[in-house]
Amino acid sequence: MQFSTEKRSILPVGDITETISDEKADIAVLEEPEHLTWYHHGRRWKKKFRKVIGVVHTNYLEYVKREKNGYIQAFLLKHINSWVTDIYCHKVIRLSGATQEVPRSVICNVHGVNPKFIEIGKLKHQQISQREQSFFKGAYYIGKMVWSKGYTELLHLLQKHQKELSGLKMELYGSGEDSDEVKASAEKLNLDVRVYPGRDHADSIFHDYKVFINPSTTDVVCTTTAEALAMGKIVICANHPSNEFFKRFPNCHMYSTEKEFVRLTMKALSEEPIPLTEELRHELSWEAATERFVRVAEIAPATPAKQHPSTSQRFMYINPDELKKNMEEASAFFHNTISGFEAARCVFGAIPNSLQPDEQQCKELGWRPQGL
Repeated sequence: MQFSTEKRSILPVGDITETISDEKADIAVLEEPEHLTWYHHGRRWKKKFRKVIGVVHTNYLEYVKREKNGYIQAFLLKHINSWVTDIYCHKVIRLSGATQEVPRSVICNVHGVNPKFIEIGKLKHQQISQREQSFFKGAYYIGKMVWSKGYTELLHLLQKHQKELSGLKMELYGSGEDSDEVKASAEKLNLDVRVYPGRDHADSIFHDYKVFINPSTTDVVCTTTAEALAMGKIVICANHPSNEFFKRFPNCHMYSTEKEFVRLTMKALSEEPIPLTEELRHELSWEAATERFVRVAEIAPATPAKQHPSTSQRFMYINPDELKKNMEEASAFFHNTISGFEAARCVFGAIPNSLQPDEQQCKELGWRPQGL
């Protein structure tokens, strides 16, 4: 695997299906199936494994639209993503409706939070039950400090409604390429907004904040929002498909307008969070996420193939399933062919010389270098 600076993504090098023996190849889960199939050249995933399930994590189209000529790039990327996931995945799970529609896909959040966040929430619940003060701080946000991760929306809201939000104390935590610009913009506000380097969200410094404000609309399912809810905090977020999973949580307040954002924020600062029920706490866990995954992935053993008409009955009969399969095979063959040419790969944005692993990568994988 190599990191692509241009795409800010990790892309595979060589044919990673070779790392798994055929005897062990039963079910494959492709996290970020686009990454693993854009430039895949080698054995077809569906041929290698009995069942291939893709899990789409990222709203690529939203990120691309923010770049130069973004809408043209997004149009092309949308069709490429649909193409490669169709020919390489039997089933695709989209974490939320914020991702693009792709063939054979279903929307389901199959992610959970680290158990330590749930334990923090239980401790806060216990403090509230004993009538102890459990939250001593106001509002905060944590996320990679790049404009596309919600900082554009957040600072716009704070700048435009400084008068209505007077008295708000907001603290931002994050590190990233845009840290200096974010900090400079925050310093121009007539509000108490402070910027700090990124930390682990489970750090004790975050335990006593009461309100987590996250206006980002580029996430698919925001991990930090789930963690904040697990810790028993009030969350203010946009009424957006990426946040659909959180609507069931009483501490999650969603806004559709800027006025609602102001009202909900000031209201949250003056009230106490509602303790989570055991059922809702379980919904945030990895155990519940795994249960959802098994259910929607449909990974039970394959059923016997349907009986087709006899030879005499098949005169002038076209089996639509067989036709679809043949078209998919042809499409996969075309992708495999063009992905095998270095020039074509580079034109479409692949990392140069990533068709085969280099000597160091072969050594790490225990493979024999090409040509030896």
